[in-house]
Amino acid sequence: MNRKDCVRVAVRVRPFNKREKDAGSRCIISMVTSSVTIQDPHDPHNRRSFSFDYAYWSHSGFLRDHNGLYVPEEPGGRYADQDSVFQDLGEGILENAQQGYNATLLAYGQTGSGKSYSMVGYGPNKGLVPKLCDRLFEDIRGNQATRQCQVFFSMMEIYNEQVIDLLSRSSRTSGVLRVREEQHRGFYVEGLRTVPCDSAQQVEQLMEQGTRTRTTAATHMNANSSRSHMLIILQLKQIFSKENITKQSSINLVDLAGSERQRSSGSEADRLKEGTAINLSLTTLGNVISALADVVVGKRAVHIPYRDSVLTKLLQSALGGNSRTVMIATLSPADIFYEESLSTLRYAERAKHIQNQAVVNESPTERMVKELKAENARLLQRLSRLGQDGRRANEETKELRQLLTNNELQIRAIQTLWEQHLQDALKDWELQYATITQERRMIQMFPSIHNINEDAQLSGVVKLFIREGEWDVGLCDSPQSITIRGLGIQEHHAVFRNEQRRVTVTPHQGSKVIVNGQTVTQTTELQHLDRLILGSNSTYLFIGYPSERGGEDCSRYDYDYFQSELAAAEGIHLGESSPGGGQTDPSLLAVFYDYIKLMPMVAEANQMSQELKKDIEFKLEIKNLAASDSKGHDLEKDVVVRVTSLPRKQVWVWSKNKFVNRKFLMEELYQQQQQQAEQRTVDQGGQDTSRAAALQDKDPFWDPVEPLLLGTAHLWLQSLVFRIPLEEQLEVLSSEGRAEAILQVQLVPCSSTGLYDTHTHTYTHTLSLTHTIPDFSCVPVHLGRMESSWILQSCWDNVWTSSWSWTSVLVCTGFRIFDCSQPFYTPAVWNQVNPLLHHHIHLTSLHTTSSLLDYLQSSAVVLEMWALQDGCTELVSSVDEGRMTSDGTFIMDTPPPPPPAPSKASSAELSCSVKTLQQEVTQLQRLNASLMKENTSLREQLHNTRNDCPAAWYCSSLFLDSDPYLPAGVCAAGDDGGRRRSLRPSCDADLARALKVFYHSMTSVRAQLQRLCRHRPSDESDLLGLRLFVNEHSRLTKDFSEQLDQTVSRLKHDVAAIVRWKRSANCS
Repeated sequence: MNRKDCVRVAVRVRPFNKREKDAGSRCIISMVTSSVTIQDPHDPHNRRSFSFDYAYWSHSGFLRDHNGLYVPEEPGGRYADQDSVFQDLGEGILENAQQGYNATLLAYGQTGSGKSYSMVGYGPNKGLVPKLCDRLFEDIRGNQATRQCQVFFSMMEIYNEQVIDLLSRSSRTSGVLRVREEQHRGFYVEGLRTVPCDSAQQVEQLMEQGTRTRTTAATHMNANSSRSHMLIILQLKQIFSKENITKQSSINLVDLAGSERQRSSGSEADRLKEGTAINLSLTTLGNVISALADVVVGKRAVHIPYRDSVLTKLLQSALGGNSRTVMIATLSPADIFYEESLSTLRYAERAKHIQNQAVVNESPTERMVKELKAENARLLQRLSRLGQDGRRANEETKELRQLLTNNELQIRAIQTLWEQHLQDALKDWELQYATITQERRMIQMFPSIHNINEDAQLSGVVKLFIREGEWDVGLCDSPQSITIRGLGIQEHHAVFRNEQRRVTVTPHQGSKVIVNGQTVTQTTELQHLDRLILGSNSTYLFIGYPSERGGEDCSRYDYDYFQSELAAAEGIHLGESSPGGGQTDPSLLAVFYDYIKLMPMVAEANQMSQELKKDIEFKLEIKNLAASDSKGHDLEKDVVVRVTSLPRKQVWVWSKNKFVNRKFLMEELYQQQQQQAEQRTVDQGGQDTSRAAALQDKDPFWDPVEPLLLGTAHLWLQSLVFRIPLEEQLEVLSSEGRAEAILQVQLVPCSSTGLYDTHTHTYTHTLSLTHTIPDFSCVPVHLGRMESSWILQSCWDNVWTSSWSWTSVLVCTGFRIFDCSQPFYTPAVWNQVNPLLHHHIHLTSLHTTSSLLDYLQSSAVVLEMWALQDGCTELVSSVDEGRMTSDGTFIMDTPPPPPPAPSKASSAELSCSVKTLQQEVTQLQRLNASLMKENTSLREQLHNTRNDCPAAWYCSSLFLDSDPYLPAGVCAAGDDGGRRRSLRPSCDADLARALKVFYHSMTSVRAQLQRLCRHRPSDESDLLGLRLFVNEHSRLTKDFSEQLDQTVSRLKHDVAAIVRWKRSANCS
């Protein structure tokens, strides 16, 4: 394989940004020469290593010099600055172009990973594109004696499978171009404007013009720059006069869209396909790279899907075609971006195997000139022969002379085309330069507002000056107005006043204006570096008069700063460190990032819903903020979007990925409606209603109604181990910690028939699974079958039903238990605030194993409360047939598989085993008879010595006399000399019975606490009512305290008695 024609891949890792530093993020990327290693933040032993052509460490080890350049701290340090990257990548691209090869540079990585910094750069730290242009024109000026060079510049954007000419003088809509294909040229963009350039300054000015067009168009059309690809094309034509050779090459500089956007939403079901054309280009690019990698390893009949997207059509020559290609993959070092960084490394790993077939290009124009000159020479020869012979007609001579004249005109036109184009481009450049000069002069005279974009390259491009006087801001276009377009911008949105060197903003009624994260409705004075948000998400930074400006670093006020400020105003913020002084949990940091990234998207979705009259409200929520699993461990948190249909009072909860997908579908619908509104007025009659109903299935704002999880409650199962009946009032909490309802639940031991079990066998977990547990009846209990009954009695204070009382609402409860993955659902109850459920479930365990006992002692059943809205299908329990008996009893544990049928060869062995077991049973029966005699003797001795050991008698009578659940016949209550039957219980059994009494008491204590929590004053209470509430609350608190003290004191007393008895027994 010719490595020179393979795609060369470089990887670069950026420094931490401010938020990542404040949150204590950890770097998971390491580099050694050209090897890159990534570490899983959740598993330190899980490391993946990759090898590339170049690896650039730009994460640490740098400082900023007096010129503002980032350079290594020490000479020869490992930090890779912009010059190092250009020397390896940019000079190679330029060398290939000068040799006549097509050259391509692809920048790939997630949004915010440093693609734009590597490609374009910031301030004095120029990136690959401006450095390449500087070096290109330096070489052209240094070799003017040997060659003539012509450079053409083009700049375009691909968004939603549409090609937009960023240098077009027309609007964005009319600037949408088509991709064509020719046999010799391949795929090309029809009508793309190419501007001749003769200096790097002119290229820089054209890039600024394209960036301005991109920024303004993205604001007007509500487009997201992170979802678009930007392509810069430099066409270099070199004419070598002496050698009579012309070389023509094309340099493609491609800044790809954020790679994290192409992640699929996994198994999430959405009736609408993801993002239509939004993700098509990146997805197809990945498929092309994978297919080309398969070709290299020798797979046959591999289809390369170049034609599946606009981007891959235009990059066909760069990937597997006539080009020498370099890819730079940028990485985010923070641990929260592990998945994105690993995906980028895998993508780059596949790309480095692609084999291109680059050839030197001959200019078709030069070939045409050669052909015309050759044809002229032939015509001259024919004319000379005609003159010599004198036998040809004058008509043929005239025809030949006409052809000769036309060919000379074509040659002259081709040779003068470059000069004409260059003159036209210089005129445009002079006009733009005059505009830029005027803008720079006004910056030094007036305050202004500068746009802030998610893409740092697009920030500060739009500058709106606030001159003295009163200026109306909005969609209006008048001499005394500042025109701003975007979602939520009104015709007359606000008023800026610049009087006596003080600038104020006054919102119009119904307009949304936010200053420094706070919504303002009255006149507010603006200070230097104040942050403004107009409409849904038009963000601007206010720059005051020159006298107010200091040496502040305005770059800190980026797009994320605006959104973090908004999130902090809503109470969502991330501290600099965790309460314990350690690092912030990466999962919490990821949730915070997702929250602030989705905030502007939610605001835009609400604005589109309002303008399209959808009556849909979107709200961000944090899922599992206060939820835990059956073990009590916190569940993984995530950001979801709560969607509410205001007229129908229907609610959906969309995942992050589903909302992002729907958001871009909403944008498409919004743009279509805007275009239709410009062409005609929509009829409001019945025809529109039927048409809207017919298109409802394709409406991104609409979804079929679905069950809604209101909240969860935990029922701990430890009481089943001690066979203690339990009655609980469980508070149902939403994922955000709000109280949604209270469930009344009973959990009691029962017999196999479902009746209440009066026996008090205690299941204690030791190493043996079939041992005897002493009990007051002296009957050995084996850990075999265990029965229990679960009763859901009632539900009250249902916030959901009371809040949505006028619509049909269904409430049911679901849960999972032990190793059963299928949920149970109770029968649903419609439209009742305090419904009586009366749902009874009989649970049984055929084999009480150690895993079941561990589960009961350490786990809870998580009860899920669901709301089934009107039109939603009911939730149905799906339980395996083997887990549910004919009488409705649910088997918690999985029945063991039946033993295999014995073979004929083992019949003799089984017969011997049976005889052995029979002998062992006979011996055990004899041993049991002797033990029973010994037990009778011990009872008599205990009865005779009860007066000598009062602690032991107290300990036994404590449980024998006071336990209402004790089996009949254990105590003989006779005052006429009848003998009291007793036994010497073990410490485990005594302690279990003491705990049982404690559990009974704590049930009432817990009920008292819940009554105390629910006791709240009325919203309409006056001063007297509040005093009565305080007195009643104090009484309830006192009762609760006394009851809790009595319960704890009794437990202490019982435990002390057991300890005294054990000590006295040991002494005896």
